Amino acid sequence: MSFAYSITEIVAAQSAHNELNSALAGAATLIACAFTLSTLDRWLRRRQPHELAWTIAMALFAVGSGALWWAESSGWNLMAFRVFFLAGAVLNVAWLALGTVYLLIGVRAGDVSRTWLVWLSGFATGVVLIAPTKSQIVSTEFPAGREIFGAAPRILAAVGSGVPAMFIIVGALWSAWRVVRKQNPAATKSLTRTVTSAKRLAGGNVLIAVGTLVLSASGTLAGRLGQDRAFAITLLCGVSILFSGFLVASNSTLSASSATKRLHPKLLQAINQ
Repeated sequence: MSFAYSITEIVAAQSAHNELNSALAGAATLIACAFTLSTLDRWLRRRQPHELAWTIAMALFAVGSGALWWAESSGWNLMAFRVFFLAGAVLNVAWLALGTVYLLIGVRAGDVSRTWLVWLSGFATGVVLIAPTKSQIVSTEFPAGREIFGAAPRILAAVGSGVPAMFIIVGALWSAWRVVRKQNPAATKSLTRTVTSAKRLAGGNVLIAVGTLVLSASGTLAGRLGQDRAFAITLLCGVSILFSGFLVASNSTLSASSATKRLHPKLLQAINQ
């Protein structure tokens, strides 16, 4: 009787564990979708290349967290893990970093980086989707990349997430420092933005850096909370903080063209003459 009761308790605890993970992943998916629609709307209205890069990045976040949501709700399988690994560990941070390249270095550097990133994304997609596996996936357990994949997918995840994350964090903090010192937040003089609120822009950049740090902290939390719970929590918190940073920073600057449009009509007429 006590043994049967213990089994029932274990099953109930596992079910509650999965339900909480599923709820966290679902919330992260919904926030990532809202973030995607927000950046897409801004890109459609303004056609700024960094906003298109952010739109692609957040769509990848939504796909990755959606795969986690599906797996925690119905059980893990190989295809769900491949999609989660590709969108959530290999591609999304790199595309997010592309937006930083456009903002800090300029359109020319951003276009070159985008060309390389498109090719590398295609290559990484092929590698992850056809990579042979070393072991079977248990539907009730979060798969570990080192146990499922060989070296190539794991190297792509390390390079695709680690290097771009560091670039985003350093770039955001550097830009915030420049704004605080009342200097151009871009790295080149040819790229200028009109800062309408220095405090908001600096705060938004700090939030972006913190959000990226949180998204990179899943490995640290995994030992304490379990890998599935760690990924669910870091996805939810990280995407939420990134979204907040985007909303704060995006309303704190004007592009050169937008700034010109807001000039007094008589001054604009004099410039055009």
